[in-house]
Amino acid sequence: MIKGMRAKAKVSNTFAYIILSALSFIWILPIIWLIMTSFRGEPGAFTNYLIPKTWTLDNYTRLFTETELFNYPRWFLNTLFVAVITCIISTIMVLATSYAFSRLRFKIRKPMMNVILVLGMFPGFMSMIAVYHILKAVGLSQSLLALILVYSGGASMGYYISKGFFDTIPKAIDESALIDGATRNDIFWKITLPLSKPIVVYTILTSFLAPWVDFIFVSIIMRDSYKNYTVALGLFEMLKRENIYQYFTRFCAGAVLIAIPITLLFIFMQKYYVEGVTGGSVKG
Repeated sequence: MIKGMRAKAKVSNTFAYIILSALSFIWILPIIWLIMTSFRGEPGAFTNYLIPKTWTLDNYTRLFTETELFNYPRWFLNTLFVAVITCIISTIMVLATSYAFSRLRFKIRKPMMNVILVLGMFPGFMSMIAVYHILKAVGLSQSLLALILVYSGGASMGYYISKGFFDTIPKAIDESALIDGATRNDIFWKITLPLSKPIVVYTILTSFLAPWVDFIFVSIIMRDSYKNYTVALGLFEMLKRENIYQYFTRFCAGAVLIAIPITLLFIFMQKYYVEGVTGGSVKG
């Protein structure tokens, strides 16, 4: 009987591995195609073959040398600048808000959490036209500062996961620190954050990723401010009817380059990212 159960388990595991392998191949196939197309020497977006007939690095070099029409280096730096500044502001706001809701008790705490929960149910693009006109009224439209304000303005609404993580840290640690004369500010920066490395890394990654890949808000805010485009909007310009034949392979090269930084971040910080999502901290 035991041998029969082991045989069934082995068959089940084999079947599961086959299914997962097939799904993995399906998921990774578009990425492989994108990378191969970025090295393709033949122009055009539509071909009746998968593997390029000629291979070249020109698509990558031209991104940085032929910048009269599509200034990819500037777009990349714009994206990096906005993502880094937004990441710093958003991370501080999210962690501070999460700590306040987790540790402090004040009269409007629960109403505020409920209001944030309700507002978070509405997608951000519902307000983008209103946001654009507000920015235009104060003279900040079509600027990188406008993007930073938009991306970091509502960051505190994403406090749920980090609050749950802070809830797992024993309150006795805070109470002991208060008895020893530490302030709430000291506890947050010197005790809570060092104990919360997974959620800090998770917050940094999510805060960095949002402006790095966003297309909707930047397309509304920047309009025709070509020099302030981010990579997402700039690459989209390569796909317009008049440009797609000549620039499609360069678009693929640009897409590969923009994916490398965030991919490396996830690879090196995957452990902390998973721990931040699943929660858990010190025990005691």
